[in-house]
Amino acid sequence: MARPALLAVSHGTSDVDGARSIAALVARVAARLPDVEVREGFVDVQQPDAASALAAIDGPVVIVPLLLSQGFHVHHDLHGVATERADAVVTAPLGPDPLLAEVLALRLDGIGRSGSPVVLAVAGSRDQRSVPDAEGIAALLRDRTGRLVDIGYLAARHPDLPTALAASPDAVVATYLLGRGFFFDLAARHAGDRPLTPPLLDDLQTEQGIPDALVDLVISRYERVASRS
Repeated sequence: MARPALLAVSHGTSDVDGARSIAALVARVAARLPDVEVREGFVDVQQPDAASALAAIDGPVVIVPLLLSQGFHVHHDLHGVATERADAVVTAPLGPDPLLAEVLALRLDGIGRSGSPVVLAVAGSRDQRSVPDAEGIAALLRDRTGRLVDIGYLAARHPDLPTALAASPDAVVATYLLGRGFFFDLAARHAGDRPLTPPLLDDLQTEQGIPDALVDLVISRYERVASRS
């Protein structure tokens, strides 16, 4: 019996570098799963949208949100399209997860002073379910690095990033965003002269631009559900 297809759905971006990095992640996942049909879809900006991408797949599908927390896109957009298909199921989003803390620690290595406090730049969502997810990844990063880690939101929630940075003058900024785009540019403007890590996916990096840990994470989300199908 053929294994379920994997539909990897990200937010979408008009940033060329960000879009390329997301596509590279999906390609790496596909290379690791040669017996699985791997497709890409988006909830905004890019095409195909999630509904169209799902409609183009015959047979069982596991939808993996390439999103870092619970929120509107997961619960409305993706679960919404999945309800139209009895053979489609949506996994948990990517975060919070220790593998993401590993990537954040990797990005922080060599940025600013060793052991300096960290402000985690998080996109933010009006959906209350996103809050424990943000707090969860901050706690995982504290445990992983032993550093003081606070959250600064880029939209929708408080404290916003400028407020969090004002309260922590010696902090470096860790980018908790999947790729380059609007929110990364906003984080860079707010960071000013402070050290700022690249996003989790950034193929402009010479090493681990598409981190092995993120490929592992997407595959683990798929396998956990596919094994029950």
